[in-house]
Amino acid sequence: MVGIILATHGEFAEGILQSGTMIFGEQENVKAVTLHPSDSPESLKERMLAAIATFDNQDEVLFLVDLWGGTPFNQANNLCGEHSNWAIVAGLNLPMLIEAYSSRFSMETAKEIASAILESAKEGIRATVEPAKTQTSKPAAAIPEGTVVGDGKMKIVLARIDSRLLHGQVATSWTKSTNPTRIIVVSDSVAKDQLRKKLIEEAAPPGVKANVVPIKKIIEVSHDPRFGNTKALLLFENPEDVLRTIEGGVDINVVNVGSMAHSVGKVMVNKVLSMNAQDVETFEKLKAKNVKFDVRKVPNDSNDNMDELLKKAKQELAEQKN
Repeated sequence: MVGIILATHGEFAEGILQSGTMIFGEQENVKAVTLHPSDSPESLKERMLAAIATFDNQDEVLFLVDLWGGTPFNQANNLCGEHSNWAIVAGLNLPMLIEAYSSRFSMETAKEIASAILESAKEGIRATVEPAKTQTSKPAAAIPEGTVVGDGKMKIVLARIDSRLLHGQVATSWTKSTNPTRIIVVSDSVAKDQLRKKLIEEAAPPGVKANVVPIKKIIEVSHDPRFGNTKALLLFENPEDVLRTIEGGVDINVVNVGSMAHSVGKVMVNKVLSMNAQDVETFEKLKAKNVKFDVRKVPNDSNDNMDELLKKAKQELAEQKN
């Protein structure tokens, strides 16, 4: 029997598992894995693997996740890259789950079930009002080079450091609070990774286009007058890329510091930020350029004091060295 992992932000996975049990009865080889605010992506991945280890058949696993491009999806996708038989479906709802349970009686592979449950998931989305009609528009013709659009200067509505780049918090809360027309991931390494590029471009929220560009390209775009009407949300993996971008002439005055993943040689300065000596040095260089820091994971959070965080990082790195 195909094993099913329900992976979501918050307690949604546990709740929908209980709802499915009420309707379809107890199910074997189904586990809920929850991402809590304090969790790292790596810890979520480890819990997914621990849950899969309890399944009778670990060759066929179906992940049902809440949000395409969110951390549960990204970690499941990493695992699927190592297991060609596994599959993912995003947009988890109860009709989808019930159909998945039913399909396991007649289908033996995760990919078969993933394909079979899509229609039921879509049909489960209904309303007592008519859907709003959307107007289709023809693709815009290429703007000739040198054309000045608007005031000829791209507007940066948010420049954010987030090691997870485009995920649920960015695609929802930050996009709603800043209203960009384009999300731009600025990274030399990600720009070379075709799979990551595709996932990021597909994870963009409705009405917003997502692109992945190397640092050299964002410097060119920031000086291109054809982007005068563009409201850009820039995403960086690390402060070093932000510094290189500013040194290249991109006008960034405030940097939102949202998430920096822990790795060997780094110290935790709060629940979501880890720094090494290079990070600290880079933040100090940015500060010397009069860049301000907005240290918040989501818009509703209070702003942490970057000076205090840098001080803490220096102390803990010194202790680690000794």
